[in-house]
Amino acid sequence: MLLKRSKEEVVLLMLCGLSIPSILPFGIVRLLQGNFLMATVDLLIVLGMLCIIVFVWRTRRVRLAGLAVTVFYSMGMLAAVYVKGVPIAYWVYPTMIAAFFILRAKEALMINSISLIVLIVILHKAMQLLDLSSLVVTLVLINLFSYIFSDRTSLQHFELNQQAEKDFLTGAGNRRAFDKQLQTICAKDEVHTDVCILILDLDHFKRINDQFGHMVGDQVLIQFCALLRSRIRTADCFFRYGGEEFVVIAMGADDIAAARFAEELRTLVEKAQLLRDYPVTVSIGVAKKIAGEDGQAWFQRADTMLYEAKLAGRNAVRVAVNDSA
Repeated sequence: MLLKRSKEEVVLLMLCGLSIPSILPFGIVRLLQGNFLMATVDLLIVLGMLCIIVFVWRTRRVRLAGLAVTVFYSMGMLAAVYVKGVPIAYWVYPTMIAAFFILRAKEALMINSISLIVLIVILHKAMQLLDLSSLVVTLVLINLFSYIFSDRTSLQHFELNQQAEKDFLTGAGNRRAFDKQLQTICAKDEVHTDVCILILDLDHFKRINDQFGHMVGDQVLIQFCALLRSRIRTADCFFRYGGEEFVVIAMGADDIAAARFAEELRTLVEKAQLLRDYPVTVSIGVAKKIAGEDGQAWFQRADTMLYEAKLAGRNAVRVAVNDSA
């Protein structure tokens, strides 16, 4: 069964895969014609693309492979132009454009700028000044347009990802963002030894919606989130898990520090008067990450503590006992 590949892996594998049938026939024909130098350049490029495909397929290290592809492909293009001269210069265009598909815009522009300088040195004696100037101007324009397009696309992609991981009402991270953060922490288990989950649930929130309406309920949620943001640290992560249930991931906090933090949040909400002449309180369940524990089990322990806090009469904090400590 094939592993699910990221968009970056797919693009890199496709570019390398398409390069092979594009270059290999030329290498074979030149080999048969006895043009061994150019055939060697073509076949080395093909071999390099094959090696990079295998490397990416096995390791999934896209950044290093992408840089290697761009540098290798640019060197191959320059070597071909040096050996064959002006007739090969048209290969410069797809080579430079491909760099913007593989690398970040600034990285691609830097490598292409170096390649362009080397290309001018190679061709300055083989081409008339007007023809060389036309080639250079078109390449500069292609790089400029490609840079703008790549940079804007990356920015839009980043903004869309940000929006896709934000709760539209409160601005807190959504369930998708929480699951992603949980996976990241569990994957780096040996780094984050002290980290706690706090699950917060507004008590009897349905009564607020029923008595005052959903618009008032939404305002309570917005004020609640603003209140929590004023207290949590920049290192902590804050999410809306669903409805009136929220999650704080307290980084670098053991169960004692997290319990004290949770109690501060509970008191803060109780005293804030989020709804005029109506008490709004919160119940909180806390669990510290156990080494080797997966995200689901970790969250479930905190959720169990939240349930105990509600059984205790709500407006309470309960902390999971770490048996492995």
